[in-house]
Amino acid sequence: MTRMEESRETLQERFELSRERIREIEGEHFGEQAAQAAPFEAYFARMAEFISLTLEYEAFVLGRGDEASLGEWQEWNERLYGELLPGRYEKSFWDPAYAAAHLGEKMGPLLSVLAREMRSLIPLAAGGDREGMLLRMELFVEVYGAFSCAWQEEGRLAEYEQVRQILYWYVSDYAEVSARQRAENLGGLRESLAARVLREADCKDVRYLYRYGCYVTEYEIRTARFLAELPQETVDLMASTFTEGYRMGFELGGKDLSRKGLVELVYEPGFERMMQKAVENFGAMGLKPVVQHAAGGLLDQGRSVGVYINRQYSYDHKDDQALVLDKALMNRRLEVTGTAFEHCREALRLYAGPAVVETFGEAPFQPVNKKEAPSLDERQQKLIPELYSGMMATQMRYIPEEERSFTIIAFPNAHMGEHFEEIFQDIVRINTLDYQKYRRIQQRLIDALDGSDRVEIKGMNGNRTDLRVKIRPLENPEKETAFENCVADVNIPVGEVFTSPVLEGTEGVLHVSRVFLNELEYRDLSLTFERGRIKEYDCGNFENPQENQKWIRENLLFHHDTLPMGEFAIGTNTTAYVVTRKWGMEAKMPILIAEKMGPHFAVGDTCYAHAEEIRIFNPDGKEIVARDNELSRMGKEKPMEAYFNCHTDITIPYDELGEITAVAPDGTRTPILLQGRFVLDGCQELNEPLEDEKLS
Repeated sequence: MTRMEESRETLQERFELSRERIREIEGEHFGEQAAQAAPFEAYFARMAEFISLTLEYEAFVLGRGDEASLGEWQEWNERLYGELLPGRYEKSFWDPAYAAAHLGEKMGPLLSVLAREMRSLIPLAAGGDREGMLLRMELFVEVYGAFSCAWQEEGRLAEYEQVRQILYWYVSDYAEVSARQRAENLGGLRESLAARVLREADCKDVRYLYRYGCYVTEYEIRTARFLAELPQETVDLMASTFTEGYRMGFELGGKDLSRKGLVELVYEPGFERMMQKAVENFGAMGLKPVVQHAAGGLLDQGRSVGVYINRQYSYDHKDDQALVLDKALMNRRLEVTGTAFEHCREALRLYAGPAVVETFGEAPFQPVNKKEAPSLDERQQKLIPELYSGMMATQMRYIPEEERSFTIIAFPNAHMGEHFEEIFQDIVRINTLDYQKYRRIQQRLIDALDGSDRVEIKGMNGNRTDLRVKIRPLENPEKETAFENCVADVNIPVGEVFTSPVLEGTEGVLHVSRVFLNELEYRDLSLTFERGRIKEYDCGNFENPQENQKWIRENLLFHHDTLPMGEFAIGTNTTAYVVTRKWGMEAKMPILIAEKMGPHFAVGDTCYAHAEEIRIFNPDGKEIVARDNELSRMGKEKPMEAYFNCHTDITIPYDELGEITAVAPDGTRTPILLQGRFVLDGCQELNEPLEDEKLS
């Protein structure tokens, strides 16, 4: 019997004991002559005060939350999260730099991570999850006890390694709790707080936004109110485009949706009206919704509904696991994940895949690299890909890739500013373009690209791109194609043709003057490919070249030594390009739309990773045969070398694009785009939005 399987009575007793002990800590002192310990007294008093606040919050939510006014909810939101806002965060123990300055360069960041872990109490309190709260409360009491005992008995502070070990065993001991909860949620065996909020939300009463226990700003409120006032036909169009894309993903992939019963919804607060209609549409397909709602921190790192409180705070703590991660802990996490998925085997068979609504509009983020923030060492950098690969392999055993699909769509949020409503309507138009028209035009592109030996891409207007991408040869051109004709199904909006390049023979430099990848800005990004793999990389984000290298390795290569070019695509959605230029929002566009606004190159896995053996056909009936590359073919024998568990698209905008030319084996050259315009016969219609922009 695990500790969390104890009787409710015992858990309640432990909860009350922890609560009372934490209340006592707020006023305790280590001793009369404790100048050395004073900063630590201040730290523990502040953490105890914060934990007590979350307990008051739990009582508020469960007690009079339904009748509380909007103002009361907003007051609670400020009390819980205000200390993390820019300007205040830098003066709190949640900032590892501040903690290091006051608590020591080693102990400070460690206790800052503990403070971050206590933050996970908020969503747990919002959902009334006392078991999850108890784990964190007991962790805090144990760490405090280590300091108190060391001072009272020996007149010294606790040792760094002693405290680190407490955190380590907390993560190790309770890894199974987090894994079981995640598996049960994905299998529809438990309803998360987020799923409950979505089901019960009255979208005309924005108080529901605070029910998630996440930070809520004026922007989420404005977005929610805007969607609540949209005509029903607009909401229906948004939701049906989203859910129909999901259904088409199964149909075009030759997968049987009728065997599934669960769809995972991923969205941000404010979009509940659209999501409720999507739930209705999915219900007609026989699918029930699941929504993950992770507490965050070391113990529960899953997907969650919520927004950034302070991006610098999130960035400072992104590698908190560096303080505990080792081979044994990695194996422990893989073991308990496998056990949890096995426990939910039957339920997980019904899982159909995620349906994702991305949002965009926030100002670009350029983080400050703090030496005090935890960072992965070389050994851990190798463990992270191994851990993620192992997690993916476990998921693949119970949710086979050939049986699942997904869809993803993006909309702006109120961070867009005064023109938010107009921009939103423009994006709705982009997301619902006539895919039949694009399918026809894109087929002309594919006809010209198929059978080519390579495609050459060159930049202009300061763009230094000079690439040669090797294309998969076709054994039977009458029945085979190398490129997928991407219409508005799993990847909305419409507008690209793409392939998995042959790595041997893919060479050259990919350069972009400015690009936003995974919500981070890269300036003057340059990647040099040799045999299809990244050989060299650089950017202009920082003055120090070593910082640029570290930035790319951590956030683009995800700690891999190199990544292959997993995809080459030509974006055709010139309407999206023009709308983006119209509103001057190039820096805010998500890659989902930006990748349709020019050629793009994905580093990492191919689009068909883990599902290469599934036969896929274009609308014209031809089989897409370029589903793998020299690395992914080793998937069964050497999965650690075959897959990288990342896929990041990097787009060259039309105004930086000098040439895309298909080169046949005999050297015949067929220009596709020149000087940012489509020149291939039958594709010139794509230039009309560009010309309209020029005339306006």
